[in-house]
Formats: sequence, C-alpha cells, structure tokens
Amino acid sequence: VMFQQGEQKHSPMTLSQAAKQGYAFFLTSGRLVFRTPYGQPHSLNTEVNGVPVEVVYVTMYSRQSWVVLMIDLVAACSMDEGSPDGDHMVWRTLDPLYPSLSIVDVSVGLNGQLLEQPAAEKRGYTVQKHDSRLQISVPFDADGRYRKSFVNGSLFDFYVFHVYSEQILLSQDQVETRLRLHRTMTAVVQRPLLTENRTILEEEVFTAYLGKLPEDVVLAAVTLNGEEYTLPLANTSSHTITKVTYADNTQGYTLRVPFEHPVVGKKLVEDEALLQHILNIQYTLVILPENTTYYHPAAITAVVPQVPPPDIDASCLDSGIRFRLKHQPFSYLWQITVGSAVLTSDLATQRGYTVSNDSQSLQFYVPLFTPGYEYTNVTLERFSGTFEISVRRPEASGGLRSFTETCPFSPPEYIFCSEDGVLTVMVDSSTVVKGVENPATAHLLDKSCKPTVSEGTRVQFSFLLNSCGTTAKVDGDILTYENEI
Repeated sequence: VMFQQGEQKHSPMTLSQAAKQGYAFFLTSGRLVFRTPYGQPHSLNTEVNGVPVEVVYVTMYSRQSWVVLMIDLVAACSMDEGSPDGDHMVWRTLDPLYPSLSIVDVSVGLNGQLLEQPAAEKRGYTVQKHDSRLQISVPFDADGRYRKSFVNGSLFDFYVFHVYSEQILLSQDQVETRLRLHRTMTAVVQRPLLTENRTILEEEVFTAYLGKLPEDVVLAAVTLNGEEYTLPLANTSSHTITKVTYADNTQGYTLRVPFEHPVVGKKLVEDEALLQHILNIQYTLVILPENTTYYHPAAITAVVPQVPPPDIDASCLDSGIRFRLKHQPFSYLWQITVGSAVLTSDLATQRGYTVSNDSQSLQFYVPLFTPGYEYTNVTLERFSGTFEISVRRPEASGGLRSFTETCPFSPPEYIFCSEDGVLTVMVDSSTVVKGVENPATAHLLDKSCKPTVSEGTRVQFSFLLNSCGTTAKVDGDILTYENEI
C-alpha cells in the first residue's frame, strides 16, 4: 500500500508494515475493508467550506502472476465537534462528503438508534443543507441525551450527545453506499432561568414566576426582603408557593405574596401621588444529588395610585354610635385610629368597642360611655355624645382624615368623666330609694356637695374627682375613684 498526502506520495509498505502503524485491511467475499484510526501520520487535515475534514488517501497494489491490480481507497470524515445553536446541538459535514457520490437520504438518532423521518421531525431533529454543508440538529431535550446541572458563578447545563447518523449515497451508476457516523458531542450551556412578574394590581397580590428549572434543580427556600422562608411553607402562611412540572422535564414555581404582608416594602413616589410596593426575592436552589446551592435573585414592584380614604357612614343608636367603612380597592392601605391609638382587636377588647368585618364593609360600634366620647349640652333629660375616628396612611407624612359624629342621648341615668377631671352623674332617685319626697336634699359624701340640677325625681351632680370626699384606689394599672350619693 502507498499513502498520499496532497501532492506528497509516501513510500510503499507491506500490509504487515501498515498493520503495525494501526491500519487494517481485510478482504472478504466481494468486499475490501480498510480501517484507520483518527489522527494517523498519513492523514490529511483540511477545511472545506468552513467544515474541518480528515482524509486518508491510499492506493493498494495486488499482483497475481504478471497482472498488477491497483485500487484507490479514500476515507473521509467530518471532524466538526458540534456547537450549540439556540435550543439545538448542531453538527456539520460536507454535502456530499464524497464528491463522486450524491446524498439521497439521511437518518439520524442517538445512542445507535436511528429514527424514522416523521418521528425525528416530531421530536425536533432537523437535517438541512446550506452552501454545500449538511447540518444535523439535535434538540437539547432529546430523549437519550445526557444532561447535568452545575454551578460556576451562574447555573450551567453540561450535555453529552452520542449522535448516530446514516447517509444513503448513490454513484453515477446507481450503486448504493451507506455512510454511518457515530459522533460524541459535548456542550456547556448557561441555563437561563425565567423570572416573570405576573402581578395583577386588582388582586392586591404579588405573583412572581420562576421557570425553566431542570429536573435536578429544586427550590429549597425563598428570601423576601431579607426574611427567609424554607420549603415547605407552613399551612398558616399568608404567602404561597406552587410547583408545576412540564412535559419537557422542566419545572416552575409560582410565588404569591399579598401586598399587605408585613415583609412587603412600601415607598411613596411623585409627591405621594403613587405608592410603590417592593418585593426583593432571593430563590435558594439546590442541585441534586450533590446538594450544591445556587442563589437566584429577582425584584418586582407594583405601583398603585394613591386612593382617597374609605367612605365612612355613621348612625346614632340608643346605646352608642355605629361607624360603617365601605371597602374599596386598596382601602387596606389605610389605618383607623381613635385619638392617637390604632384600632386593633386588642384595643377594641380593652375599651369595649365592637368590630366586625365582611366583604362589603367594616362595622365599628362604639357603646356609650366607652373611652373616646366627648359629652356636651348636658341636661337632666339628655346630652350630646361626640366620637371622632380618623383614617391615615401609616407610611405617608400626611393623609390624615377625621370623621366626627355627634348624637343625642337620653338614658334613664348616666355617669361619665370629662378630660379635665370632672365627674358628671345623673340618677333617678325613684329607682334607688323609695319614698324620697325631696331629692334635692341628696348630697355626696361631703354633705356640702349638693346637686347642681334637680327636677322631680332626677338629680345631677358635677364635681372634680379630687373633691367632695371622693376616694381613690389603685389596682394594678387601674385608678378607681369612688363617691356616694
């Protein structure tokens, strides 16, 4: 045999000499087989139309008697290592690799298994011809490929494809040749995670989506504005995380956090005309089975216009005043205050208020003589009770709005204290002591303290708490004043 590299012809060698250099020649019934490893010293490496090719030219001489038979052999292979292109791995070869033959059909698959053309197209394989080049594209999610996640600053995918291809070639005399290819291709591709803000302002809930996570990456925790929450979340959590698995073996997570969640940041912008809700998220991802940790940040905001205070209606009852606050979009941004105290369930219990809430409104009932009332126009028959509530934006410098309701009351008896320390009491002597002919003669423990007003069986006293024989008693944080008529 004699090898040729371009214009250079090497000295002939015997088959045994060629075998020692790694070449193999076999003669079977009707077939001559020539095999050579890649990278042999007699091979020719070149590039045609941007495709690297390794070629081996050899001429075999066989002599029988005085007849010499010469057979020219050529072995050519594309040395393209493949490269990622979008969501496919692309391998290139010449079209055709052997100029004397024409390609009539190409089949492709992985791991030694060829796919029928309809099945290959359905699974995303493509075979295209471009400028005398044949391109075989294998999708990254093809069945049979190997994929592994790893972290190197960012999240990456490592792919291995054992590509198997078969080309059917025809010569000018219609002799069929099958060219089979086994090529292992590898690729390292950065994994782009999908983060979407799917928040709908009217729902008043942050909705953040994290998607395109591969099957060996799981979500272990989320950190919301610096507060970490591990999975699974407690059933009592006001925020939720929902996992969805897709047919391509990727997965996604949907995080929902209400605007009123304590962890959500709020900021007024444009002279307090807009309110910005801020949620900084850090997803803690774990790569299995190594348990390598990767942190993926995301930040979403929701800007809502400033809204007027909720509408408040008030109604007078015999026993107190009822306020009704109609629910509006974003009305939760406002706080109700009584004086300087924010209305909470604890404050309502402490002071004797009643608060109820439904889908339409919030009901706030203030019984007569509970803290917060101001009493005016006091007579034996009636007096006026005034109660004031305010609504305010806790994060705003202004925005305070007050609602005041004054109602007439005519209770059979009453007792109340004013802010300046004056106790006013009206009693009907007929319900206390029978047979009193002149209630005006009633007095307090200090006999000099007489009624300020007297009419019929009713008498009214008005006096300072530290006068008229009043005693004081301390019980914990309660100071009780007591006198006697």
